Amino acid sequence: MKNILLVCAAGMSTSLMVNKMQAAAKNRDEEISINATAGGNIDKYGDQADVLLLGPQISYQKDEYVNKYEPKGIPVAVIDTVDYGLMNGEKVLDQALQMIKEK
Repeated sequence: MKNILLVCAAGMSTSLMVNKMQAAAKNRDEEISINATAGGNIDKYGDQADVLLLGPQISYQKDEYVNKYEPKGIPVAVIDTVDYGLMNGEKVLDQALQMIKEK
């Protein structure tokens, strides 16, 4: 199973993106777990993720997450602002799966 973790400031708006991504994932023949958490709670979930996607509102913290998780083999990226604003779950899911494929 692929584990995708979305991280944002409070976990609220990103949970909406999780719903959109889960809907997109239903059409794929893969087992995909998608969850969201606030940055302050990431220690509970971060090491279990195959990829971390950061909400645009915390893009300024990207280097911190990269330094902590990429040495563990967990790629980190910021969700595109337009895709996030439009809640384009299909494109964000594609981004995450491509990152997992490239690791």
